[in-house]
Amino acid sequence: MKTRDKILLRSLTLFNTDGEPNVTAVDIANELNISPGNLYYHFHGKDEIIPELYAAFELELVDILSAPLEKTLGAQDAWFYLYIVFEHIFNHRYLYRNLNDILQRYPQIAKKFSKLLELKVQAARAVALELRSQNFLDLDDAQLTRLCDNIAMSLTFWLNYNQLRERHTSNEMMIHQGVFQIMSLITQHLRPEYRYFYDECCALFEALVQSEG
Repeated sequence: MKTRDKILLRSLTLFNTDGEPNVTAVDIANELNISPGNLYYHFHGKDEIIPELYAAFELELVDILSAPLEKTLGAQDAWFYLYIVFEHIFNHRYLYRNLNDILQRYPQIAKKFSKLLELKVQAARAVALELRSQNFLDLDDAQLTRLCDNIAMSLTFWLNYNQLRERHTSNEMMIHQGVFQIMSLITQHLRPEYRYFYDECCALFEALVQSEG
């Protein structure tokens, strides 16, 4: 792996584990056992590392969020799709946990993130419309719009909520919590004959909670 790629990978790890504001360029160099000068040869500090990390994150998330716009998803597919979205966001949790600060410091990221947020809404809408057409969900257009906004909100702020609640759970459990939150938003719109699907989700989540404890 090239030094430049190593710097990006280690930066992402440190930002995720220690929090981006707490990590300096010198910290990154020390972790890689290289001189600060060597790091600065590739990146002139964090101000160049963060936009590049974001660009890679955005590229992959746009691809993931575009999937339901290009191909219909059934109920079971939608369940697995949620995990994929949450896992990718979690892998870049430094961004979401310090979102407002990063968007203020990097206006170029703020503009792109606004488009990403809209794509989250569009992806949620595509999935919800498909599930409604399959008679899995029972909701009108106004309810569908509100549901998609709430899903996009949960995707964006679920990590901050967990952090504020000071929940000390495993990484895997945090992802499960996010997915379960979305399922809980959807359940009020499930047709009665499909209520069992949510009940199974609840049972699975409770079993995971007990195993975590």
